[in-house]
Amino acid sequence: MDFDQQVEQLETVFDETVVSGNDDELFASGYLRGHFDLVVAQLEMSGNADVDKIMPSLEQAVHDTRHELSPADQAHIKNLMDKLAAKAGRG
Repeated sequence: MDFDQQVEQLETVFDETVVSGNDDELFASGYLRGHFDLVVAQLEMSGNADVDKIMPSLEQAVHDTRHELSPADQAHIKNLMDKLAAKAGRG
């Protein structure tokens, strides 16, 4: 699977959450989607558009900003990260 296909596949997790998620899941989706879009853009612009770099880069971005989140929000973010990792074949 190439980079763009992987990105599209992971985007379906966000799309599914918008359709069927509760308020907490929608918050987590919005929060992570911002980080995801930024990570994807940074990888593409740096010439590092490698499938294997998406999830580690996203995990690092979330880790670096964890102080912004309450423990409850961190749990919702982790649940969605687990869904993304499973979709990426890392779960």
